[in-house]
Parts: sequence; C-alpha cells; structure tokens
Amino acid sequence: MRKNDNRTGGVPATLTGCLPATLTGGLPATLTGGLPATFTLGLLVLLLAGCSSTPTRYYTLAETTPAAAAAAAPAAVPLAIEMAPVAMPERLARPQLVVRQAASPQKDAQTELEVLEQSRWSSSFEYEMRDALGAAIAMRLSAFDATKVGRPRGLPLYRIAVQLNQFDAQPGSRVDSAFGWSLRRGDEDALLTCQLQLSEPLTGGVDGVALGAQRITARVADEIARNVAALAAGRPAQCPAPVRAPA
Repeated sequence: MRKNDNRTGGVPATLTGCLPATLTGGLPATLTGGLPATFTLGLLVLLLAGCSSTPTRYYTLAETTPAAAAAAAPAAVPLAIEMAPVAMPERLARPQLVVRQAASPQKDAQTELEVLEQSRWSSSFEYEMRDALGAAIAMRLSAFDATKVGRPRGLPLYRIAVQLNQFDAQPGSRVDSAFGWSLRRGDEDALLTCQLQLSEPLTGGVDGVALGAQRITARVADEIARNVAALAAGRPAQCPAPVRAPA
C-alpha cells in the first residue's frame, strides 16, 4: 500500500469548517504537485485567514428618525444652506473609528488611541460629519441643502463652516467634543462665530460610541439651525452656552 504523500496530505478536521468541500480532503494535485509541505501549509493559512477574519461594520452619523429633526422651527423665509468641509485633526479624518480605551497596565488612556480597523464610518469622518450636519440642519429649517448641487436662484444662501477641535470617545464611558462654527450670508463677512463643548455618556461598546457621536451631531445641528433661523428672521443670533453631560 502506498503511504500518504506528505506534500498533499489531508486538511486537519479543525481547519475545514470554512473551506470548500473540494479542499477538505486535501489540496488538489494541480495546486500541490511537487510543492514542499511547508508551502502547502502556508497556502492553507492564507485560505483560512479569509475565513476567520472579523467582518467590518459600518456606522453613520445621519439621523434615522425624522422626529429628531423637530428641535428647531423652520426658517421664516425659504433659504438654502451650504456646508463647507468640516475641519478636524488629522488623526480623526479617516473612515475608522478612533477611541481611547480604559486605562490598564498595558494602556495609557491619556495618550494612547486605538484605530478600529473593523469599525468604520460609511465615509471618512470629515465627510460623514459634513453630510450629517448638512442634512440635519436643512431638515430642521425646511431649507434647501446646496452643498453639492449649487445655489438655487432666488434663495438667500447661508454658508456654514464647522470645525471639530476635539472628539475623545471612551467606549462604555463618555465622549467629549468641542466644536466651532461660523455663519455667513452669501459672500458677506461672518455674521456669527460660536464655540460649543458637548459630552455624551456612552453605554456598550463600539455601537455605543457611534450612537453617542450621532447624538452630539444632532445637538450641534440644533444649535446651528437656531442661529440660521434667527439671522434669516432678522433677529439677533446668540451662541449657546457651553454644555457638558454630568460626569
């Protein structure tokens, strides 16, 4: 009887869970003929890596419930808004979620960040935030969002520039953020410049971080929409007082 060839030996039962049936009885001779056993094993490792990898999850800042947009009254007159790209630190301008993990002997929560490769925004964070803010502000004001399609003729245009200065999220704890924004009517000088610090408590893991970021984005949209509505009605617009969630 011929002994089992060590170059095309059967795949161990512990490794066959996610391989096609054609591979579980041994790699085809067309792939392994004349190959050393170490090469065949390396090929198996590459095949199994795709089976065991964690699937990537995608999150959005966009509001999912229309009722959330009722925080600000529609503008007194029809208008359009235009969102400039959101300025933010380079460490945040990426599709992956960036978090601070709780301090431990191996981690320093004050200085160490973790980039979550398998947890991503649906687009890079600066674009995700611009799109979410633009849609939310337009909905609150019943305004036309001219960010990507241009200014409609005959509508007053309010240009909104937002800067994200801080966004520190610790899963299961809280997210602290700091925003600034300026409002202009058309090409005029800035009519209003504001800053706001916001915090939200977080529960759960990464899902909680995404939900907390969504709530903060909605709160910023509330404040900017109130500012635009006041300016459009000819009333004084006031910056919000700094607000933080209880520690």
